[in-house]
Amino acid sequence: MSTANYGDMIEVTAPADFHVHLRDGELSKLVTPHVHKGGFYLAYVMPNLVPPITTTEMAVEYKKRLKDYSGSSKVEFLMTLYLSDALHPSDVKNWKAAGIVGVKSYPRGVTTNSDEGIESYDKYDELFKAMEVHGIVLNLHGEIPSDHSKNICVLNAEERFLPVLSNLANKYPKLRIVLEHATTAAAVNAVKTCGDNVACTITAHHLALTVDDWAGQSFHFCKPVAKFPDDRRALQEAIKSGNKKFFLGSDSAPHPSLSKSTATATSGCAAGVYTSPILLPLVAHLLDSFGAIDRLADFTSNFGRGFYQIPANSHAPRVLVEKVQGVSVQAEYSSEGKTVVPFWANRQIEWRIVNVKE
Repeated sequence: MSTANYGDMIEVTAPADFHVHLRDGELSKLVTPHVHKGGFYLAYVMPNLVPPITTTEMAVEYKKRLKDYSGSSKVEFLMTLYLSDALHPSDVKNWKAAGIVGVKSYPRGVTTNSDEGIESYDKYDELFKAMEVHGIVLNLHGEIPSDHSKNICVLNAEERFLPVLSNLANKYPKLRIVLEHATTAAAVNAVKTCGDNVACTITAHHLALTVDDWAGQSFHFCKPVAKFPDDRRALQEAIKSGNKKFFLGSDSAPHPSLSKSTATATSGCAAGVYTSPILLPLVAHLLDSFGAIDRLADFTSNFGRGFYQIPANSHAPRVLVEKVQGVSVQAEYSSEGKTVVPFWANRQIEWRIVNVKE
């Protein structure tokens, strides 16, 4: 289905990843420079550290560390807070000045470092109203916890969450809401049905994977899990259609290679797919594979920046990618005793970054 020829080039202005995990400590020092390596100049940073980022002071300090680790002064880090009782409506007015753009909601126990996640949105009514007033975005991990008594598990947890999305969108019509890392046709349809205050991120790996790819392959295991071929096709078609509600949020989630590759009788492997160091070429490769390479700039920059009201300025960096015969993905990245394995390690992708104008 590719419509591009070898040698074709596409330029993207200031690529923006609106969902990325950059961890902390030595692991953060290793992976944070990969935002720039992967061709990106904006990173919307998730707050699920241990302990989670729940105060302005914590966010400011974390941003300072990321800038120190980045390796490029051109990369912009946008910060988020972890939705919890520690957030107070009276503080919201101060967040934007501190570089805090959104609040991330994690239902309790559904993914990495979500043990302090929420169980009900009702008690955050005043907070959400203040976020409406001050233009702070609500980012939703769109799953509910597994409950076998109600026939809920990882395969339908996202679809069961969608009425919550609809209710929040209707109750707070001026609150910008992002359904993060959609994996199902039902989620795509739900986002389309909601008003203009609702948008949706799609990851690179969910454009490639189905349930068959992670069943038995720990390096493809993430949450939310990849679903069925029809669901993957719906994600692809959402991008191909040019609907501005859908844009890139990589959910690139590094874990030490041992925790990704190892499960025991009492604990599973870590959930997360790591795409940051190859992100723009990977997205180009995937969009090209289903005939949507003409949407690359919209998906990786224009639509997300439009929803977040963060346009690229006239002096913004421009990244040029080219279709080539094949480039091998590096097997692993290591530093200071930490090793991470990227998505599609040792495989070939057919796009590469050939020039950057900063």
